[in-house]
Amino acid sequence: MTAGSIKEHAAGLGFDLCGIARAAPLPELKGLRSWLDRGYGGEMRYLARTAERRMDPRTIVPTARSVIVTGTVYNVDRPYSVTVADDRRGLVSRYGWGDDYHAVLGGRLDALLSWMRVCRETPFEARAYVDTGPVQEKVLAQHAGLGWIGRNTCVINSRLGSWIFLAVIICSLDLEPDAVALDRCGDCMRCLDACPTRALVEPRVLDATRCLSYLTIELRGSIPAALRPLLGNHVFGCDICQDVCPWNEGAAQSVAPEWQPRPALDRASLIDLWRRSDAELAAMVEGTLLTRATLAGLRRNVAVAMGNCGDPAAQAALAAPGRPGTADDSPSRNDPLVREHVAWAAATHRTRDIR
Repeated sequence: MTAGSIKEHAAGLGFDLCGIARAAPLPELKGLRSWLDRGYGGEMRYLARTAERRMDPRTIVPTARSVIVTGTVYNVDRPYSVTVADDRRGLVSRYGWGDDYHAVLGGRLDALLSWMRVCRETPFEARAYVDTGPVQEKVLAQHAGLGWIGRNTCVINSRLGSWIFLAVIICSLDLEPDAVALDRCGDCMRCLDACPTRALVEPRVLDATRCLSYLTIELRGSIPAALRPLLGNHVFGCDICQDVCPWNEGAAQSVAPEWQPRPALDRASLIDLWRRSDAELAAMVEGTLLTRATLAGLRRNVAVAMGNCGDPAAQAALAAPGRPGTADDSPSRNDPLVREHVAWAAATHRTRDIR
């Protein structure tokens, strides 16, 4: 079993990229501590709890010598940017359109690791992660040659673009490493200029507490009032810094059914999202990443987006009582967090009417 045979088998399992990095305390891994000290991690306390383990893959697998890193394209033929102009429709980031990548890629990674164990005559230690363990996947991806970490903090592959899910296998096998990917951002600053909340405080430094993805997914409390108008019609995540990247012009697209947008999430009407009962919302997002935001979090986000929407019908929908027969099935509408943001949205509409 060689690095080449592993890459060949990974391709057969559906991975678009596969590379090998040394299991070592890479210099870039040490930047996490200073990033956390600046408060950029917000409420993602799990990052601080596991910070020391993230500095070196060998804290996870003590005998580790190699890290296998895979990349999977999730971009499909839907032009995200086209929908930005229609503020009556809720924007869901590409990575949330289809099936939860943790489950999909987890199965493929398990299959790859199982094949490796069958091929290897002697046992070896290994741990597999799909964005779930104390691993800095982006740094490892760069050292495995999959791409460089761009100024928008995403891994960019010169051939495929940046719409890539990462997954890793840390193992005790001594595999031939790939060359480190070189930075090819040049002088481009499009991502920093386009970020509506200025979350990219400098190239490759993201203040997560200002990022729309953090605000609509990770943040469990109130969205800061000053940032609410900047959410626009985003209800789950944000793709702006990748949408404007020149390396994503003509980026690779996947036809795999698991990444295709579910009809209910494909440029969904904000009013339709708001009017759905909790049971209907739960059924819509089952098996997708949107479950991470919780029902109350999704309603909070939809309420803010409706407040930013210029359609008078959105104001009427927020003020209307729940549909007959569904009110008892929609306790999230009465969640104090949701009510707070509904009140803000209503006040925003009134202010707009006065103006």
